[in-house]
Amino acid sequence: MTVTEYNLCVEQLSDRVYRFALKSLKDEDHSHDIVQDCFEKLWLKKEGIEFTKAKSYLFTSAYNKMVDFWRREKFRGEAEDSEEKYSYEQHHYSGLKPIINKALDKLPEIQRTVLLLRDYEGYDYAEIGKICDLSDSQVKVYIYRARLAMKNYLGSLQAVLG
Repeated sequence: MTVTEYNLCVEQLSDRVYRFALKSLKDEDHSHDIVQDCFEKLWLKKEGIEFTKAKSYLFTSAYNKMVDFWRREKFRGEAEDSEEKYSYEQHHYSGLKPIINKALDKLPEIQRTVLLLRDYEGYDYAEIGKICDLSDSQVKVYIYRARLAMKNYLGSLQAVLG
């Protein structure tokens, strides 16, 4: 990959990688860090990576960084869960986006990741499989389960609101 091609990757893909990380992590600072780390890694390995494979390489790197983040934060989540039980939250209808985001938050990480890659970023099953190191059939199963969980959550929410 040449320097010009690398710069083109930064220009075309940095926002997409950031959106992917932000949707998954819900943390702007960590999402920026992941994007920076991925592009740094791409720069260091630019000689061995073809320009046509850079997009897949970046999303795979971002996914792996997010898995590392989730593993580190796993134990911290238990403390936050106990705080959430006692917090008061007002429920006002503010559009569909927060409801969808809340439904996404309830999904396991792998289901959320494959669903975001498929429905938000437009990847096909084979590309998602490469990024997440899954077979095509595993990707399809995770997407099906994620969509079913989203449908069940949004359907139950409709019954409550309606």
